[in-house]
Amino acid sequence: MQPRRNSTLIYGLLAGAWLLVVGWQVEEHQRVVEASKSDLRGSSHEIARTLGAVTRAMSFRGTLFQDRLDPVLKELVKVRTNALVNSSGLLAVSLLNAEGDPLISAGNTNLLSRETLGESERWSDTSVTFVLPIEGASFSSEGLTNEATVVIPHNPTNDPGRDFRRGPPPDGTNNPDFGPPGGYQSPFTNAAGQIVMPPPPNDMGDRPRGGYRRPPWMRGMSDAEFKTLVTTHELHGLVLAMSTENYRAICVHDLWLRFVIAFFAGMSAAGAGLALRNVSKTAQLQIRLVRASELNSHLKEMNLAAAGLAHETRNPLNIIRGLAQMLSKQTDAPPDIREKTRVIMDETDKVTAQLTEFINYSRPREVRRSKIALKSAFAEVLRTLNHDLEEKKLRVETGGEQLSIEADEQLLRQVLFNLLINAIQAVGEGGQIQIQAKRESAIEASLEIRDDGTGVSPEQRQEIFKPYFTTHQKGTGLGLAVVSQIVLAHGWEIQCLPNTPKGAIFRITHLKLAV
Repeated sequence: MQPRRNSTLIYGLLAGAWLLVVGWQVEEHQRVVEASKSDLRGSSHEIARTLGAVTRAMSFRGTLFQDRLDPVLKELVKVRTNALVNSSGLLAVSLLNAEGDPLISAGNTNLLSRETLGESERWSDTSVTFVLPIEGASFSSEGLTNEATVVIPHNPTNDPGRDFRRGPPPDGTNNPDFGPPGGYQSPFTNAAGQIVMPPPPNDMGDRPRGGYRRPPWMRGMSDAEFKTLVTTHELHGLVLAMSTENYRAICVHDLWLRFVIAFFAGMSAAGAGLALRNVSKTAQLQIRLVRASELNSHLKEMNLAAAGLAHETRNPLNIIRGLAQMLSKQTDAPPDIREKTRVIMDETDKVTAQLTEFINYSRPREVRRSKIALKSAFAEVLRTLNHDLEEKKLRVETGGEQLSIEADEQLLRQVLFNLLINAIQAVGEGGQIQIQAKRESAIEASLEIRDDGTGVSPEQRQEIFKPYFTTHQKGTGLGLAVVSQIVLAHGWEIQCLPNTPKGAIFRITHLKLAV
């Protein structure tokens, strides 16, 4: 119970460590996502600062003409087959007035919906929009301040007045306040549709209460028209639509990276768990092996004790048989005494045979290999069993090649003796037994003993090699068990197969040929 609790605790610790790694990777992924978003926000603020600096540089006395700002915005956002792409990921840009209405736009204006302008930051699957202020864009109730910028829609190609870029004013003066240097100096159209021409250079016009005079080209406007113009055209902020393709690529790449780390962490935890399990099983197997070794040693001691007991029991049995035989040979012994002495001798012979087989089975098999000619071994064993063969009038045929193998001579003869005794018991009077040796390869041979007796049923072909299993009334059940023991000690294999048309075949394979 204690090892199982320890294993459960260690498995729990491994699972907890893996969950910590997964949590760490999730946190790191969120950090990367936020860092990518911060990069996009930083890019948007950088673009806003750049546009603020550009508008201040291009404005003259708080006025910025749209036709001068259009090329800048279009250069910032380029159209390529209905998809706006540039190095900064900018898709669209729009300058806003104080009321949030667009003054001038460039790029894919479909991304700049009214819902988008209502939020400072809005994310979608393919883009993100930022609504940002422009530095220096402000409006006072008293009029333009020194930092305010008004975007004036103007198209110099349709200007009905003079383009004051091209030379000095009509009166020949060189007044620098007559128009913005390097800019378009054109008349302005008032609310009534009338063209308001710039006043003479000495007419400075009315000054608003803010202390800032109107530009010369706006002096022909009334205060109401001027305030309306400032309200609707004052540059207050901008909205940017930027692509999230690079952001999504970074997030997906980082997500796969975190997944791989978590996967390998899980594999490491699982591998550590399996290794722990194998170590635990190995330790348990080692404990079992030690216990089995102790039990085996105990069984060996028991086996030796049983073999010694069988050997000591056989001696008194021999004495009993000898006395019974002496009684049966006395001339004055009654017939019933002689009959009883014969029964005693028969039963004593049976017990002695069983004890002999038991001693043979319990004896350790130490193989001492030597070169043995198989046909010579067959002849010696058949000579020993000649009386049994003649009693049942059996025919024995030996065939095959003249082969010599490496084996223990005494153990090989015991194998042949037990197999032939088994065949003699299975065959009826006048039956036939065949002994054949055959070369299977350059280094191995096989041995077969065939009979035409009753045969062995399929379900008994593996059982007959177990101790005390027999199909004969007079059998001890240890003969084939001894054969199997000797065969295994030599590294051979034995099989019981059916013979055609009747009988059984005992085949021994993997006999090593002698050189």
